[in-house]
Amino acid sequence: MAIEVQVVALMQEEEGKSAVVVLRAVEGEETLPIQIGFAEASAIAVALHGVKFERPMTHDLLLSVLESLGGHLEKVEVTDLRDGTFYGLLFVRKGRGVIKIDTRPSDAIALALRAKAPIYVAEEVFRKVEPHDITEASRKHWLNFLQALEGLGEKSEEID
Repeated sequence: MAIEVQVVALMQEEEGKSAVVVLRAVEGEETLPIQIGFAEASAIAVALHGVKFERPMTHDLLLSVLESLGGHLEKVEVTDLRDGTFYGLLFVRKGRGVIKIDTRPSDAIALALRAKAPIYVAEEVFRKVEPHDITEASRKHWLNFLQALEGLGEKSEEID
């Protein structure tokens, strides 16, 4: 079973070596921080803010190619976490069938935001994320951040 999520935050890690996208269940308390690169964070930020460029960026191009070939992005899903690496799938409808395409979750999120497609995370991924997967300092940082989100009383769309 998969849980629908939304992007609630996009920020730079304290050490400044990477970015983190934070996904949170649309209904429920499950939250998933995923460490991503700065280029991927930029692609997600562009989609979140609706920035349009004169020429298509990579994710815009991919979406255009999918649609030109008769496909429609139905959804994306973060499907697994193995050895500290997240895995994902694009679910592309073509005719009566659905094609599943392997992807990095950061690319899946950037594409889903452009296509206005839902984002899901497999329940087992939430169970696999343990505090030992991130440093103690980062864990405390995320716990404080998530507690601050709770204090807002609603889902945050603010991107740091």
